[in-house]
Parts: sequence; structure tokens; C-alpha cells
Amino acid sequence: MEKVVVIMSSPEFTEKEYNQVWDGLRAAGQTHPKGLISHVGFAKPEGSFMVVDAWESAEAFNEFGKTLIPIIEKTGLPVPQPQVYKATYVYEPESVPA
Repeated sequence: MEKVVVIMSSPEFTEKEYNQVWDGLRAAGQTHPKGLISHVGFAKPEGSFMVVDAWESAEAFNEFGKTLIPIIEKTGLPVPQPQVYKATYVYEPESVPA
């Protein structure tokens, strides 16, 4: 399987809706979904919100989508169309012993 980058952007979403989605993911026990390598969510200067993820595979993201999409729908805003790209390289730092 090849690693992918998933980008979701929405002009309607704000940090408020992003936090609502996280609350839903916490309630569903999905804060660390299988196959997720990294996640970054941020507000763009004009006020919209964007998420950039790295996933082990498109299949892993699609499986997570079965939980994510209904949670996004509960915000009442349109579900952003994910853009999925093959990752050329994903930097994964080695674990540092505690």
C-alpha cells in the first residue's frame, strides 16, 4: 500500500466546527484512527479551515471516513470533498526511548 496525503478545506468551517468534529471523534473513540500517520488542522488567514493528514493508505482513510463523514454532517455544514494524493515521502521520526 502506498501512503497518501489527504487535504480537506472548507470556506464554511471555522475552529468551532472543527472542535465539534473532534468532540464527535472523541465520543466515537476515534482520536487515533488506525492508519493515520499525522494530522494538522488550522484556520487560514481569511477564516476558512483546512486539514492536512498523512495516511498509511487511501483504504485506511476511507475506512475512517465511515466514522468521520457522519460526524461532519452533524455540524450542519457541507462535507468538504477530500483531496487524496499519493505521498512521495512521509517523514516519520524514530521513537525516542523514554
